[in-house]
Amino acid sequence: MDETSTLRERIARLKRERRAVILAHYYTTPDVQAVADFLGDSLALAVQAQSVEAETILFAGVHFMAETAKVLCPDKRVLIPTLEAGCSLAESCDAGEFARFRARYPDHTVVSYVNTSVGVKALTDICCTSSNALRVVESLPADRPVLFAPDRNLGSYIQRLTGRTNMVLWDGACHVHEEFSLEKILDLKREHPGAKVVVHPECKAHVVAAADFVGSTAAILEYCGRSDAAEFIVVTEPGILAEMHRRYPGKRFIPAPPIDSTCGCNDCRYMKMITLENIAECLERMSPEVEIDEEIRRRAERSIRNMIAIR
Repeated sequence: MDETSTLRERIARLKRERRAVILAHYYTTPDVQAVADFLGDSLALAVQAQSVEAETILFAGVHFMAETAKVLCPDKRVLIPTLEAGCSLAESCDAGEFARFRARYPDHTVVSYVNTSVGVKALTDICCTSSNALRVVESLPADRPVLFAPDRNLGSYIQRLTGRTNMVLWDGACHVHEEFSLEKILDLKREHPGAKVVVHPECKAHVVAAADFVGSTAAILEYCGRSDAAEFIVVTEPGILAEMHRRYPGKRFIPAPPIDSTCGCNDCRYMKMITLENIAECLERMSPEVEIDEEIRRRAERSIRNMIAIR
């Protein structure tokens, strides 16, 4: 038996013993996705966390996702395989700095992307994901000013779609989606003229403008299934390709490269910190465990549940 098979068996045994389930994001590695009980994007996993019956949730994803699960499931133990699995976008919006920024716009409704710390969520009126950001903003009266955080690219995209002139944007970004090369995407398009370009809205505006379809990871997956195209140039984190190949084995998926790359891919370095080894060790030790101050948790819960209500 090889090492991967041994780790899978160990994880399966520990899940039974610990009465645990594993929630994994599409951006984790294929071997991590293979041991998950539930696989999805941020919104789907936030919804799923509420219905989990197990005593323990191990979140195979980055830290803000595990925090979200803990906010929604305070009576459950929530584990994350490594505390180092952060998020460049979440880290671009410090809660203290955001509180001071928010105070400058007291009449604005605060809409924050779920890719934020629990401290920022506690300062937020309603969270959103890339799946429902447009619906969240459109649910607010057109004359109500909005403070959108932390992703300037997603915020600008929603602003263009809605035509709102009363949106203030926090200046944050995701290191993965900021670094895609339009020139290289257009080169791929010339090499594959029948391919559809599918783009995540966290990308820069000039990259989004080159897309045949713009959407969240879940929306991109659905689009690739219903499209007649046989090839797709995928402009988001390449972890999603594993699920694309699994769902649509007859189609070809080409990862878009970043501006400066020797490997030809654009991995999220934080998602790739989650491994079978640290999942097994986490279940063995039942640590690291996510813990949140109860007052902050309650305030953050309101903004997350407001988001889920508009999914």
